[in-house]
Amino acid sequence: MKALLIDDERRAHNELRRMLVAHPDIEIVGEAVDVEDALEKIAALKPARLFLDIPMPGADGFSLLEQLRSHRRATSLPEGRTQSPHRRTLEDKVFVRESDRCWFVLVKNIRLLESEGNYARVSFDDCKPPLFRSLTAMVERLDSRHFFRANRQQVIALACVEAIEPWFSGGLLVKLKGGLKVELSRRQAQDFREKMSL
Repeated sequence: MKALLIDDERRAHNELRRMLVAHPDIEIVGEAVDVEDALEKIAALKPARLFLDIPMPGADGFSLLEQLRSHRRATSLPEGRTQSPHRRTLEDKVFVRESDRCWFVLVKNIRLLESEGNYARVSFDDCKPPLFRSLTAMVERLDSRHFFRANRQQVIALACVEAIEPWFSGGLLVKLKGGLKVELSRRQAQDFREKMSL
């Protein structure tokens, strides 16, 4: 699988290369340092995967994604059809970066996703790095059989639920592995009960 690394920091390129050594199915075919450079290399190299930084000089990573999305809609999809995001399986790995730290996180190891302004924050192991996309965008990529929108700010992994207690006004208090606690409103509690019942 061809991959292109897009980041304006050489150290990030080197760290990604080091991490991807463990994935022989991924072939790094090139590197780009900004959006203009990335667009040229995507057109020339046709990578199947992009490892993309968000903050970069000039246009940011979101700008690149929007340009690619607009181009695919204009050239690749039959009239009247829209492209749905690929839903991640529990065995898929997602790339997460915070400053100089990088992780490949198994989806099944994610305990909680929380909204933080325009972005989301993901909890796994003892880490809570930010994701540079909205909680709603993340929900679209996760399998609803394994993740549940507990409230407007939080999505929980059902496999991480350790205990459930009655809460105020007909709601529920869900306790997750690692000691995290999430409140469900009465409406969400009803949906949760229906989802988890036989």
